[in-house]
Amino acid sequence: MNRVVRTKKGNQLHSKGNKLPFFENAKEARECYAREIGTALRSEIAATGRSAKDIMRWTRASERAVKGWISGKRGPSGEHLIPLMACSDAVFAAVLKVTGRERSSRGRQVAEVRRLLGEVVRALDEIDR
Repeated sequence: MNRVVRTKKGNQLHSKGNKLPFFENAKEARECYAREIGTALRSEIAATGRSAKDIMRWTRASERAVKGWISGKRGPSGEHLIPLMACSDAVFAAVLKVTGRERSSRGRQVAEVRRLLGEVVRALDEIDR
């Protein structure tokens, strides 16, 4: 009786080592991500007077998890990152920075400032009439 052992597709490593090429610097990427999110959260707390409890409410994460994010030891998972980005401009900017997409955020900010300035000019014109 010969048995055939089958493996799931896509789960095999290449024969020249035990690391997949796209995870070569995964530890550095995780550390950079956690550090940037931690810096953003600390700046958010300092600038707005928010607390870890506010972040816990936004994300429904545990106090231990939130303190790990704030310290920069760990980064939030996707399910927690989305509400963080929605509630914190600092975290949103940090994610754009880590991904190399900061310039696209600046473009949106400039467009928003231009829109607001246009509203101010129209309001001043109304007052001046």
